[in-house]
Amino acid sequence: MPDAETTTAVSQAIAAGYRSIDTAAIYGNEAGVGRAIAASGVSRSELFVTTKLWNSDQGYDSALTGFDASLAKLGLDSVDLFLIHWPAPENDRYLDTWRALETLYAEGRVRAIGVSNFLPDQLQRILDLGGTVPAVNQVELHPALQQREVQEFNAAHGIITEAWSPLAQGAVLADPVIATIAERVFRTPAQVVLRWHLQQSRVVIPKSVTASRIRENLDLFSFELTDADLTAIDGLERDGRTGPHPATFNG
Repeated sequence: MPDAETTTAVSQAIAAGYRSIDTAAIYGNEAGVGRAIAASGVSRSELFVTTKLWNSDQGYDSALTGFDASLAKLGLDSVDLFLIHWPAPENDRYLDTWRALETLYAEGRVRAIGVSNFLPDQLQRILDLGGTVPAVNQVELHPALQQREVQEFNAAHGIITEAWSPLAQGAVLADPVIATIAERVFRTPAQVVLRWHLQQSRVVIPKSVTASRIRENLDLFSFELTDADLTAIDGLERDGRTGPHPATFNG
C-alpha cells in the first residue's frame, strides 16, 4: 500500500490491538510504518516489526547496507525479524546474504532472522552452512495453495511457517465450502480462513486498509473450527498460486 496510506492503516491496526507489523524495502512504505509506530504511544517493546531485504540488495556488504537503509526509513534502532525477501536463484547470492543476516543477529540489531518464499532445497543450502537456522519462512499460503512440502520441511527443522496472502487476495472467500462454514459459525469467510491458519499453527499477516476489516481480521479467538471444517478447507488445494514462483523469480 502507498506510504501515506500505510501510516493510517498501521495506526488503526495498532489502536485495534495488533502488535505484529510486516513491511519490506520493496513495498516503499517503511517510512509510513515508522511514522505510525512513533505516533502510536505503544512501547516499542510491545511491537514486533518485520521487514525484508530486496533482491537487488543481496550479497554480504549490500545486505548490510540495505538493512541500514530500512532501519533509517523505519526510524528504529532494531527490528524484530529481518528476512531475505526471495531466494532469487539465478543471482545465487542468498548464502552470502544469509551470512550478513547472521552478522546483524550476532550484533543484536535484529532479534531474529529468516527467509521468505524459500523452497526446501533452497532452505537446505542455508542449513548446510551449519550456522543459524532461519526462524521463519514466510510463503504464499492459503486454502488454494497449501505448500505442504514446504510446511513439512519447515516443521522438521523448527522453522515457523508464516503465510502471506493468507486469503489469496480474497480469491478463496467465495468458495462454497468456506461460505457454508462461515454461515454455520456466524463469522465472515475471511475470519474462517484466518482461523483455519491459526488452528494449524501458522502465523498469518492479513493485509487491509479498511478499519472495519482490520478489526474483523483480529476477532478470531472467540470461536473454533471443527476437525471436519479443517479437513474440508484442506481439500480446497488446487495449486492456486497468485504470486511468482520461488524457483524462477529473480526480481
